[in-house]
Amino acid sequence: MARLFHPRCPLGSIASALLLCVLCVIARPTCGQNPQPESKSADSIHGTVINSVTHEPIGRALVYSPDNRLAAMTDSEGHFEFTLARSDNNDNTSDGSSSANKLWYRRANIFGLMARKPGFIEGRVTPTVQPEAGGKEVVLSLTPESLVIGRVVLSNAEASDPIQLELYRRQVLEGRAHWVLAGSTSTKSNGEFRFAELPAGSYKLLTRELMDRDPLASDPKSQIYGYPPVYFPNATDFAGGQAIQLAAGQVFQADISLVRHAYYPVKVAVANSASAPAISIVVSVQGHRGPGYALGYNHREQMIEGLLPNGNYTLEASSFGPNGASGVLNISVKSAPVEGVRMTLVPNGSIGVNIKEEFTSTEDTSGPPAFAVDGRRIAVHGPARYLILHIDSGEDFGQERSAWMRPHSDQEDSFAIEGVQPGRYWVHTNSSRGFVASITAGTTDLRHQPLVVGVGGSSSPIEVTMRDAGGDVDGTIDGVVTPLNETAGVAGSSDNSPHVYFVPPPDSSGEFRDVWVSGEGKFGPQQLPPGTYLALAFDRPQPELEYDNPETMRAYEERGQLIRVTAGQKEHLHLQLISTNEKP
Repeated sequence: MARLFHPRCPLGSIASALLLCVLCVIARPTCGQNPQPESKSADSIHGTVINSVTHEPIGRALVYSPDNRLAAMTDSEGHFEFTLARSDNNDNTSDGSSSANKLWYRRANIFGLMARKPGFIEGRVTPTVQPEAGGKEVVLSLTPESLVIGRVVLSNAEASDPIQLELYRRQVLEGRAHWVLAGSTSTKSNGEFRFAELPAGSYKLLTRELMDRDPLASDPKSQIYGYPPVYFPNATDFAGGQAIQLAAGQVFQADISLVRHAYYPVKVAVANSASAPAISIVVSVQGHRGPGYALGYNHREQMIEGLLPNGNYTLEASSFGPNGASGVLNISVKSAPVEGVRMTLVPNGSIGVNIKEEFTSTEDTSGPPAFAVDGRRIAVHGPARYLILHIDSGEDFGQERSAWMRPHSDQEDSFAIEGVQPGRYWVHTNSSRGFVASITAGTTDLRHQPLVVGVGGSSSPIEVTMRDAGGDVDGTIDGVVTPLNETAGVAGSSDNSPHVYFVPPPDSSGEFRDVWVSGEGKFGPQQLPPGTYLALAFDRPQPELEYDNPETMRAYEERGQLIRVTAGQKEHLHLQLISTNEKP
């Protein structure tokens, strides 16, 4: 791509140059000392920026192309226009000159337009736009931001230091929902707080612990007080907190009252931690994993230290790296200090992976990739050439923990997932050859149940069976109004192209598939493992589709097509397009 600006130019200079270029293109009079030749005709792109909720026009919004070739502000009616002077197809202008500015005079595709304005979520990229004589009409939509505002009130009504708050959002990853941190903020001097620029979704709000101001200035033998975390509106753990459902543009008022409680010292000795450069400590209400409480680690004393109010807690300690180790301990605070307690760190373990191939055809495996194992490079000729297997956290809330399968010795078919901490994990696979027919650990079906790992990585080996005798499915999508070939194959435009999802019910042996749709509204042929599927065609990708939740998918049963796939079957489907705006 041609560069209009030197990479070392300051941002302000770039913006000024960009504005100058736009003015030179739109206005016919010459700019500066080097006039450009008059073009014989002009192409244009014009349109409107609207509010996606109210469908009203948005004035003073910035419309621009991702490559920054174009930029303009909308007028009071939300309109914008780019006029591109068209030159001949020759490489040089009529006066024989050749300059970077001639890019503006050539007829060329504009690879999408974007819009933004304070108070709105930045608009997505439109499909590729072809400038046309008479103008190309484009409609861009901006979604108004949602807000969570409120006030934190202390029980003694006294002024305090700023209070920390955290906001968590329900996010779907690979078909399963999980609470992730969406932002943090502090209260003002009057206790008010504000979370802005939030997309629509489900949220949970909480306060972090707050200790009484300057406890060291008082008698060290006196009782220490503080304010335990509160999970909106008045819950004592994360699971019990209310889910705040935010619609686009909604402002939600969330007021929280904190109650003062006595806090007591906690000291837990940690064994086997001397070699760990750093140790992470997670404190949760026992039986309810979640944020809010905190303890620190004193590396010199090899001690977990801090203050907690009365209650039952679970402490999780983790160190990372090649010699990573983990420990878990339950403690109770009962109106007295916690001392004389000990946690032992156990080295993170290794889970073996056994892969059984039941292929009906042969495949060339020459040129295998190389893996680094204990500082050595070894070539892999077996299943690791085509199969990717990894695990990630199966907890409803928690730190992102993941690990990947790799060869653990020079043996060709010996694989393992190393450094696994205790916890629950979902197992994910991706294969470039055939499909995963089954995946288990002992009696646990890992398609539908999490892998449970004990301290030291104790778990049954993961057993994987690979096959290639599936069925081929293709089809067409009915109800496509606009031609798809504007976006097909264009970099950055897949965000707007239809996709077909094949979702297996909980009792099916099938495997989820996401299939891209071609420019003609066709898809496949796609090989599917034998099993039952609900086939759904959406007008654009659905990264937030919770396809692993039967309750969520039940709402789509009347909108898709239920199919049964067997080995060797060839199936042709006609699917109705589901609009994102019409989802249940």
